[in-house]
Amino acid sequence: MAITKVIDPVTRLEGHLKIEVTVDQADGAQRVVDARATGTLFRGFESILVNRHPWDAQHITQRICGVCPVSHGMAAVMALDKAGGVTPPANGRILRNLVLGANYIQSHILHFYHLALQDYMDGPAMAPWQPSWGSDKRLDQNATNVLLGHYLQALEKRRMAHEMAALFGGRLPHPPAFIPGGMTTTVRAERITKFREFLDALIPFIEDIYCHDVMLLEVAYNDYFTIGRGAGNLLAYGVFDQDSEGTTRLLKRGQVANGSTVVQPVEVGAIAEQISSSWYDPGTDNLAPAAGVTTPQYPKVGAYSWLKAPRYNGAPCEVGPLARMWVNGDYRHGISVLDRLLARALEALKVAKAMRTWVDQLVAGQSAWTSNTAPAAATAYGLTEAPRGALGHWIQIAAGKISRYQVVTPTCWNASPRDGAGAPGPIEAALLGTPVQNADEPIEVMRVIHSFDPCLSCAVHVMRPAEGVRIFALGEAPPALPSGTGKA
Repeated sequence: MAITKVIDPVTRLEGHLKIEVTVDQADGAQRVVDARATGTLFRGFESILVNRHPWDAQHITQRICGVCPVSHGMAAVMALDKAGGVTPPANGRILRNLVLGANYIQSHILHFYHLALQDYMDGPAMAPWQPSWGSDKRLDQNATNVLLGHYLQALEKRRMAHEMAALFGGRLPHPPAFIPGGMTTTVRAERITKFREFLDALIPFIEDIYCHDVMLLEVAYNDYFTIGRGAGNLLAYGVFDQDSEGTTRLLKRGQVANGSTVVQPVEVGAIAEQISSSWYDPGTDNLAPAAGVTTPQYPKVGAYSWLKAPRYNGAPCEVGPLARMWVNGDYRHGISVLDRLLARALEALKVAKAMRTWVDQLVAGQSAWTSNTAPAAATAYGLTEAPRGALGHWIQIAAGKISRYQVVTPTCWNASPRDGAGAPGPIEAALLGTPVQNADEPIEVMRVIHSFDPCLSCAVHVMRPAEGVRIFALGEAPPALPSGTGKA
């Protein structure tokens, strides 16, 4: 008998994601036979940006998410660089890479130890480990103790990655140093030295502990190499420019169909956002992001998510570390839950080691910014990679103000709903066929979802109270009472 389960919200991710799965007998086992991913809040950042000065974009869009704000700052200034016809100097390009790389490291460490690991092991009888499902925990006590110790170390290492990024970004999250033409940072020898010290502590942790811990799961949960594949279409915009023209990158741009090893070039014009299953005006369906609009329509027949459905040549595409490493030729073992975890760990190591080279290329005392002004009129886009996958910002400027802005985030790709052809989004497709031992504790479903590391803060962001709900403005707090009055 088919059983429908709703997980709302899915915990241990950024934002609010609802997953509905139907479990039934199929191919001799109890499996997921249908899945729907729902973004439960509306994102209004595109509307907020209209009529603002173009240089507000990198600051406002960083507030879309507190985990990967650097990527939004990067995408925004890349679009503004193109709009203004400006190229950052070498120091500016390198500093952008270093701050973004540090954000990758903290995000990847966060994902494995503090968001995904709890799906595979029992922790102490306390928050955030409890309450939890006890199904299918296979690690012995020795392995569990080791991972718990590394869980605590990871908290410190993630803080170090934040501090490392703040050296050149100004602060984390939401570094203010990203501006069109480069970075505001002054490159000083002492900051370079401190950055190297952080890297020297982080690289051994990633290489000797993080990567090893993922392999512990590989041994105990080897069947997860066959779970969570989906359609196998992979998309990466490329990231970490190695030259001023962006012709070479540490991680290449490319697109793969159905798990092929043949990498195709990315055509930006092939990207469109479908909204047949999304709460947006039907007249805005299948628009390119450059022409995109954000016109909500709720309720709407047949719709079930605030996420749009980005498609490449009409097909859903998975984005993220596995897509990047696959396109780059660094990892092609397979497409599954465990492959996503392994590719993310190996990418963290690749980026961290590359940062050693980049920091040595900085020249103390030289500028990190090329002077420029915002154009009166322009159309441009910036494509980069957030830790969770392909990120694009599209901007139009008219009369010196932003006239249109569209953001297509990694989780809009991965957690997208069905499109006009009925094709499920990547997370929905990856859930189909997943075996479920206990429908009352579908831990297998959570493992598939968490392997994508969805970020609903990037995908959806604003909500309105229900009709008739009263909103109270509390006003300013009263002044504090003088000390010694005896009153609390």
